Amino acid sequence: MEKLSYKLLELIALSLGLPAERFSDYFENDTSFVRLNHYPPCPSPELALGVGRHKDSGALTVLSQDDVGGLEVRRKDGEWTKVKPIPDSYIINVGDIIQVWSNDRYKSIEHRVKVNSERERFSIPFFFNPAHHVMVKPMEELIDEQSPAKYREYNWGKFFKTRKLSDFKKLDVENIQIHHFKISN
Repeated sequence: MEKLSYKLLELIALSLGLPAERFSDYFENDTSFVRLNHYPPCPSPELALGVGRHKDSGALTVLSQDDVGGLEVRRKDGEWTKVKPIPDSYIINVGDIIQVWSNDRYKSIEHRVKVNSERERFSIPFFFNPAHHVMVKPMEELIDEQSPAKYREYNWGKFFKTRKLSDFKKLDVENIQIHHFKISN
């Protein structure tokens, strides 16, 4: 997964007109991790979510899933679209860090997981994240008068820790998101 993620990072960098290795140093002592997800069948799936709507906060997510399905992405018009599982393939999510580094040229997409009424579902996401000390901001090479920086700089480790600590609390405030660092123009 890590080897694939580095290759994808290189391709993203090249697509932005940057050197292929532009992002590599940010991943020395990375904070990447794998999660094993199990969603038991639910007799009333309309009353439950496997995972609520969210965007991935890291750089990339490489998702391996079974044939049951349940992943949905939110379209620009606000409607949810099912992602059909394709055997022997991965789903790649661009995360918030790539959105910030690319100064919104790439977008992190909101998604969720719905449970199935009859079958259990398994998925294995690999979250490719930089080192804790990395300061995340739009790449200098992508900023000019026509395209000013759209985000303030933030520390990945602090952001990640704050987000994880608030994930399971019932608060009257929104969990920290990258739009909290958006510069209004």
